[in-house]
Amino acid sequence: MLKRLFKLSDEGNRDLKKGIFAAVLTNLCMFLPFGILIKVMTLLIAPLMDGGMPDTSQLWLWLGAGVAAAALYFFVYLHEYRQTYTVAYSETEKIRVEVAEKLRRLPLSFFNRKDLSELTTHIMGDCASIEHAMSHVAPGLFASCITIPPVCVLLAIYDWRMALALFAALPIAMGMIFLTRKAQIKFGERHVNAKLEVAEQVQEYLEGVKVVKAFGLAGEKSLALKNALRKMFKEAIKFEAIAGAFVTLAMMVLQVGLGLVALVGVNLLAGGKIEPIPLLIFLVIGVKIYSPLIVVLTLLPGFFYMLTSTKRMQALRDEKPMIGDENAELADLTVELKNVSFAYNKDDVIHDISLTIPQNGVTALVGPSGSGKTTLSRLIARFWDVREGEILIGGRSVREIDPERLMRYMSFVFQDVVLFNDTVMNNIRIGKHGATDEEVHAAARAARCDGFVREMPQGYETVIGENGSTLSGGERQRISIARALLKDAPIVLLDEATASLDPENETQIQAAISALVKGRTVIVIAHRLRTVMGADKIAVLDGGRLAEEGTSEELIAKSGLFARMHRIQQESLGWGVGR
Repeated sequence: MLKRLFKLSDEGNRDLKKGIFAAVLTNLCMFLPFGILIKVMTLLIAPLMDGGMPDTSQLWLWLGAGVAAAALYFFVYLHEYRQTYTVAYSETEKIRVEVAEKLRRLPLSFFNRKDLSELTTHIMGDCASIEHAMSHVAPGLFASCITIPPVCVLLAIYDWRMALALFAALPIAMGMIFLTRKAQIKFGERHVNAKLEVAEQVQEYLEGVKVVKAFGLAGEKSLALKNALRKMFKEAIKFEAIAGAFVTLAMMVLQVGLGLVALVGVNLLAGGKIEPIPLLIFLVIGVKIYSPLIVVLTLLPGFFYMLTSTKRMQALRDEKPMIGDENAELADLTVELKNVSFAYNKDDVIHDISLTIPQNGVTALVGPSGSGKTTLSRLIARFWDVREGEILIGGRSVREIDPERLMRYMSFVFQDVVLFNDTVMNNIRIGKHGATDEEVHAAARAARCDGFVREMPQGYETVIGENGSTLSGGERQRISIARALLKDAPIVLLDEATASLDPENETQIQAAISALVKGRTVIVIAHRLRTVMGADKIAVLDGGRLAEEGTSEELIAKSGLFARMHRIQQESLGWGVGR
């Protein structure tokens, strides 16, 4: 049950049980001082009632027992701390890594359905809720549930009338918490959703801050963030009010038991049916026994709130990752598309395409914007699985190959380069884990970025900022090409690698790409047709369909879509801004 509730590993499940057992020992040790106190009170009061004097030797003995009990409680509590907090932090670390690994193996279709802020909340917020429940809620809650019943039985054996009075209000108090469980979970979910909305608004505001400043949208966009924060504030108040109100009310009802103990005890004492010392014992024990009961009442709302996080974590675990042969070997790197169709949602964006991309050649994918060029390249790399048809590499379906294994055969150079807030050296080394410094330098020289890197303050050890913010677009692109060169994969996918660059940078990058594509199977996506006129094969896409294919000379001679696009681009070369 614990493993299912908290989504734990086998080791985490065992450790949580140890933590609960340690909390049980702590609870039991807490009763030792009260037992000693009762014994001391008996030694003091009993002789006085008989007109005698207390035995001081026994009092000193029990005083020593009290000191020993305090020392024992300290060491038991220290053991509980190690078995709960330390274990909880260790287990949630494993859960976070597990979530990250899970996300890494999911298809891109999953990320189309999820916002980045929501996924961040999975790793940070949901795991933090589970961590808090494991360290602060579960051990105390379950330990109290285990400790209380035997204590109740022992008290009932001692005097069932007083025990009944002591626990008469308990079923009512617990019932109030459990009967409002659905309401607490509902408001807890609303609170979580409000926090997600805030995370989305914060991320959108920060990512678009340049646009916000450029177009004077600060008031409008900050208003959306303020509204989200205000909503989260209101939902937090509602959640705390609902949970807090019922917990407080339940605790007040529970405390009625002390009054009942005093009332019943006095009546029994007046009727000569109970001695003063047993009455005193129940009054002292009653104060102490309510401590673990109050713990249960106060921790249950936190436990219910945690269920929202574990529900979301389970939904993530239920997502099916891409799988395949992890040891696949591809000797022939010819890519074949057979009647491929694909849809992001319900509407197809790729319609029944059949195409052969020869090994060790350059194949260009061209066509108007939105024709499916980039989508087709992503399908070849198995970022998504096709809806219909089949994609083969060397005669083997990519569906049968593990995505990570498939990635070993491919390098990518995208128009939108992604760099990390790390050194130039480490950003290039992403292409090949464990590459030597000399291998990185060689790749950088081939990608024409060695020159500008060495002019940086710390050279290759210079930190380039978030997504390479300290670099120009051309410099970022050349580091991306160096990364691909270092990987040395036999299939290269180029997606608008020279788009939006000035002539000098474009010349540098074209030289770098020439070094990258030698002896490889190359798939290049381009809007500038002059960059692919020398390709071995050009596939022209239109509206998600294969309109025509052939060499540039053959396609121009056909006077089809490619010829029209080529003519328009040639005419646009003479365009300029004027009055």
